[in-house]
Amino acid sequence: MAKAWKAALTGVAVAGLLAFGGPTRAQDMTVMTSVPSLGFPFFVHMMKALQDEAKALGVKTIESDGQNSAPKQTADVEAAVVQGVSGIVISPLDVNAMAPAIKTAIENDVPVVTIDRRVAGVEGILAHVGADNVKGGEAQGAWVMESFPNGAMIVNLQGQPGASPAIDRNKGLHVALDKAPDKYKFVAEQTANFARDQGLSVTESLLAGMSTPPDVIVAANDDMALGAVEAVKARGLADKVKIIGFDALPEALAAVRDGGLAGTVEQFPGGQSRKAMQIMVEHLKDQKAPESDLVLLTPIVITKDNLDKSERLGELK
Repeated sequence: MAKAWKAALTGVAVAGLLAFGGPTRAQDMTVMTSVPSLGFPFFVHMMKALQDEAKALGVKTIESDGQNSAPKQTADVEAAVVQGVSGIVISPLDVNAMAPAIKTAIENDVPVVTIDRRVAGVEGILAHVGADNVKGGEAQGAWVMESFPNGAMIVNLQGQPGASPAIDRNKGLHVALDKAPDKYKFVAEQTANFARDQGLSVTESLLAGMSTPPDVIVAANDDMALGAVEAVKARGLADKVKIIGFDALPEALAAVRDGGLAGTVEQFPGGQSRKAMQIMVEHLKDQKAPESDLVLLTPIVITKDNLDKSERLGELK
């Protein structure tokens, strides 16, 4: 496959590849940075951290916005390989849909570091840097148990199907709470696709169908959590339903500070991004494998009591 794909490159593309003079020339390094969608504040922050770290390391970058479309992100990766980038640091929109494009890059000798979302089943990925999303989900579950020691009725707003953070956060939440199923009952579990408007509409629909409101809404990201906040307020339930998000966005941190959200989970996306770029650049300079091909940061729950632990506290207004 790799040979056939390489043969399909135009003469111009091949010339572009040769013009880079090999990845060991630091002054010629160009790294593609790709995120699922710059329409999400989380990925805007991640992209900025990638760009800032690359600049600090003296490396050029090509920025790619997946626009929440796996075909768009796939096309961007393929174009970057043709252009002759030195490496790719990518947070895949859908880990399954993006696997072929990542495999193509690797087969064409373009090193790939994944960030935030891990792609299983593709051999040769240089490294993955992310948060341990299972532990993040477990942290949400532990917070529920600590906040509701006598038990709770739970609504679970799940993330985008196929996205590894959504899968892992849901897994971790259940790992924690399924230990006491008689006390902690999931009265509804539904995806809101990591989107605020869907967090609002799904929560509105669920609350409308319940005779008794839940004790807590657990959301797999802050956008869904903030949407749920609006739905709960509209029904006059703000004092009765606690909501916890995930990602520690500045707006969510402000909501935690002001009481709209009970908590959020900090997964240090800036730290992930900086580490991923460091691994890529170090590899391009010396062609050595990183010390570890899996770097996972441990998420923590942020509440009013430990706001100072959040990575983006300085962005609060």
